[in-house]
Amino acid sequence: MKIAIGNDHTAIEMKDAIKEHLQSKGIEVLDLGTNSHESCDYPVYGEKVGRAVVSGEADLGIAICGTGVGISLAANKVKGIRACVCSEPYTAKLSRMHNNSNVLSFGARVIGVEMAKMITDEWLDAEYEGGRHQRRVDMVMEIENR
Repeated sequence: MKIAIGNDHTAIEMKDAIKEHLQSKGIEVLDLGTNSHESCDYPVYGEKVGRAVVSGEADLGIAICGTGVGISLAANKVKGIRACVCSEPYTAKLSRMHNNSNVLSFGARVIGVEMAKMITDEWLDAEYEGGRHQRRVDMVMEIENR
């Protein structure tokens, strides 16, 4: 599995911790930056993560900014992305099981590194259930196509 990870200047340390956590599990990580503490624009990195996922360059994506909201909004503008912002593991798990989310987002100013690891693990361990949920995922994707 390969995961694209991107962040803004507020989330470098968290990105590095999550990257190391993923690599310790044998997961390949595509680091899309930033690695600079100089102020930057989160939409750039949200789009990079989204494009890496829809192109197949990565299987899934993780996008981190101060709150997780801005970078997830940017990722969600990429056709085919279903990014979710999660501040606890249960939502992350259900976002995969019911919504087939393909980008996970969280805020470096909202949660700590250990919580981010738990959220990431629950998200990765969950599997999309399909079935009754597929109709709703299709409806979301139809909105995107209109």
